Amino acid sequence: MFLLPLAGYVAVFFGYPVYHNVSMSLREFTVRSYFTGEAPFVGLANYAAVLGDPVFPAAARTTLLFTAGSITAQFLLGLGLALFFRRAFPLGGVLRALLLLPWLLPLVVSGAVWKWILTQDHGVLNQVLLAAGVLDGPIPWLTSTQWALVSVTLVNIWVGIPFNMVILYGGLQAIPESLYEAAALDGAGAWQAFRAVTWPLLRPVVAVVLMLGLVYTVKVFDVIMVLTGGGPAGASETLTTWSYALSFEEFAFGRGAAVGNLLIVVALLIALAYLRSVRRQMAEAAS
Repeated sequence: MFLLPLAGYVAVFFGYPVYHNVSMSLREFTVRSYFTGEAPFVGLANYAAVLGDPVFPAAARTTLLFTAGSITAQFLLGLGLALFFRRAFPLGGVLRALLLLPWLLPLVVSGAVWKWILTQDHGVLNQVLLAAGVLDGPIPWLTSTQWALVSVTLVNIWVGIPFNMVILYGGLQAIPESLYEAAALDGAGAWQAFRAVTWPLLRPVVAVVLMLGLVYTVKVFDVIMVLTGGGPAGASETLTTWSYALSFEEFAFGRGAAVGNLLIVVALLIALAYLRSVRRQMAEAAS
């Protein structure tokens, strides 16, 4: 009985939208369908059209590069900061709180600020690098096919570092200090202590961080849309921005829904792989 409210909430706000999205992806749903109510059933034709579209492999590749680059850098930098803040020092709590700002700000606000920073002619970053003599001319961070994906990835890394830091810091705080003292008595240095104590006990938390980070990064939309809109020439077009373009620029709602469902499948596969990993770790710990 206690679970009924939660089950109802999930059914209404998650189950119904997913059902409606699947239904839309199996129909020829256009703007006209909203007025006439007619949306002919086409089966898997929308999925075939999406998978056969030359944009799909490029968008999938961009999504993979964006996700891999973001997750790797966010995790490594977040872990480094978590290890740094593990030792108490004056104003450490204040500094840790300030580092949460990128995660707490609305993504549209973060994107707008970074767009101002990365503007080619008047952006702060180019002006600082030019004044320091690092550059001979301004770099088109957001309007160049060479730099657009790099730019949106760096901004997404900046947004996601605090999340990784907070979760990993909590995991580090749960490790007993006596284990490090015992390792030090055995002559273990900082690296040996990390390998023998920190990493094994932090692995369950690492699994959670990576799983949530993957699910979140695969569906990132706000940052890319605000900064580049998926351009230029599709250089930063991911599956999420392509789904938006299909639905609200080309008004091919059925194909846009199909791309969205493919992203849902990817997220489910990641979640299932995570749950399988957790079960295996629990079985190993029990044995």
